Amino acid sequence: MTRMSRARVARRIAAGAAYGGGGAGLIGAAVVGLVLAEVRLARRHVGNGGAGRVPVADGVYGHAYDTPGEPPLRLTMLGDSTAAGQGVHRAGQTPGALLASGLAAVAERPVELRTVAVPGARSDDLDRQVALVLSAPCPVPDICVIMVGANDVTHRMHPTRSVRHLSTAVRRLRTAGAEVVVGTCPDLGTIEPVQQPLRWLARRASRQLAAAQTIGVVEQGGRTVSLGDLLGPEFEANPRELFGPDNYHPSAEGYATAAMAVLPTVCAALGLWPEEERPDVSRREGFLPVARAAAEAASEAGTEVTAAMPTGPRGPWALLKRRRRRRVPEAEPASRPL
Repeated sequence: MTRMSRARVARRIAAGAAYGGGGAGLIGAAVVGLVLAEVRLARRHVGNGGAGRVPVADGVYGHAYDTPGEPPLRLTMLGDSTAAGQGVHRAGQTPGALLASGLAAVAERPVELRTVAVPGARSDDLDRQVALVLSAPCPVPDICVIMVGANDVTHRMHPTRSVRHLSTAVRRLRTAGAEVVVGTCPDLGTIEPVQQPLRWLARRASRQLAAAQTIGVVEQGGRTVSLGDLLGPEFEANPRELFGPDNYHPSAEGYATAAMAVLPTVCAALGLWPEEERPDVSRREGFLPVARAAAEAASEAGTEVTAAMPTGPRGPWALLKRRRRRRVPEAEPASRPL
């Protein structure tokens, strides 16, 4: 699928999510029978590595930056097993802990991490997760990171429904005053046991959903970072290194790779990243119609998309950024939440 075609499909999905229409399906019914055997085969081999336990990473990171009277920044992780950190053994290897430590180092301020993400969650669980975040006695988070979408594809949730739930979650969090960064649907075509034609269909479905998620998130005032194309080629080239023991969830190195991509956008959302917000033409950054920016991001590693300008003749516009990443070291153990 070309990027222009992906942009058109993503726009239809996002429009269906916004206005209640059916939109476009990720995988047509005509091909479902063709892949059923592959699905059954893949399920026998994926997710049997005993990686069900998720380390508890909640707590305060960056105590070296304690300043009397200054509260920590608050970071909350929402979404599925990728946001929770399923597949690793130590709390410091989870994406939440890595992001909290990295954010603390950039901000020179402690960061309190809270995780409400749940393994197996789909986008329709975000309503419950957001309610947990907003009903808590502690203040609204400064920044929320959402990683979701893989289970929507594997469970064949209609993409318009998926994007509608995600968009609603972003709108509620933004209305409450939190910045929001969404790591879009990962590339499921890179899971090692999955064979053709399911691999091709999974990749196509993942990228379509990622592009549609981007439109929905940006239109609600959030930012996105494409995880699919970031991790895809690296997972495909180094499956033993970047996949965990279940051959499905990322390993510690895989989560560190994802955190390196998301951290600059988290910091930029809080006004902490040193790079200019203006596009760098040498890095192929620029202002684009949001659907085109979404398609570009779904096709390239670690690309950020954020709202840029109000609606014009071709619809809303977005800024596409390719931020320079920094290595994220394994997090130090956290203290208990304040």
